[in-house]
Amino acid sequence: MKTKVAIKGAEFFAYHGYYSEERKSGNTFIIDAEVTLKSFDSHDDNIFDTVNYEQLYTICKQEMSKTQKLLETVVLNIINRYKDELPNIVSATVRMEKLAPQLGGKVAKSVVEMEY
Repeated sequence: MKTKVAIKGAEFFAYHGYYSEERKSGNTFIIDAEVTLKSFDSHDDNIFDTVNYEQLYTICKQEMSKTQKLLETVVLNIINRYKDELPNIVSATVRMEKLAPQLGGKVAKSVVEMEY
């Protein structure tokens, strides 16, 4: 049985962006993160048989606090930490949206998504 654990719509204000103006003014970002478990067969309702979605959020929050020029770098760092710190997973998908990116015109969001 395939089991997935996810957080959706986690909102952060951070200072990521290629241009210095973006890193000074900051922006709102939304993250969806999902992991697939190797297995889940807990009959004793034990949280250690799954991935606590609080861990997913905490890793995102920590990586969002580290200013990067590229959104891809932030997403890659989150994915790598999931791989390194969550031994019960076989795959992960992280999607980051940057709301109203400063592009000289009206754009709702820019998006970076990675899977492993």
